[in-house]
Amino acid sequence: EPTLQEIKQAMDAFDFDGYEELVFCGYGEPTCALENLLASAAYVKEKYSLKIRLNTNGLANLYHKRNIVPELAQVIDSVSISLNAPTAEKYQEITRPQFENAFPALLEFASLAKEAFSHTQLSIVDVLPADEIAACQKLADERGIYLRIRKFS
Repeated sequence: EPTLQEIKQAMDAFDFDGYEELVFCGYGEPTCALENLLASAAYVKEKYSLKIRLNTNGLANLYHKRNIVPELAQVIDSVSISLNAPTAEKYQEITRPQFENAFPALLEFASLAKEAFSHTQLSIVDVLPADEIAACQKLADERGIYLRIRKFS
């Protein structure tokens, strides 16, 4: 759990030359450390003029018990949301979220994000069966959100 100062020091030690975008992602959910995410994203915007993407599980509004999309939209340019499955049952089975109503909340977050960011996408991994990939595509299409199918590596 790095402090904001430690995050800024790590950013300052990195050579951003040649990079056009910084992505907040990783092992764990970036929005759980919301204050550090917002402050470090603002720092990057001001100091390095990079575009910023957030890779998220889309459950931040459940976690924080409020809509944080407007706060994110002040410093984040685009959002990629891990859809992972085409139904609530499959999503629950695959991701085992701590929230019972996670899947509908993820879809609501995606709809809110679509209105707030220059680019919003849902993502899945190509290991899903073809019928589930088609069902995920349908979910994305119904919401007017791009679906990115990532290659499993």
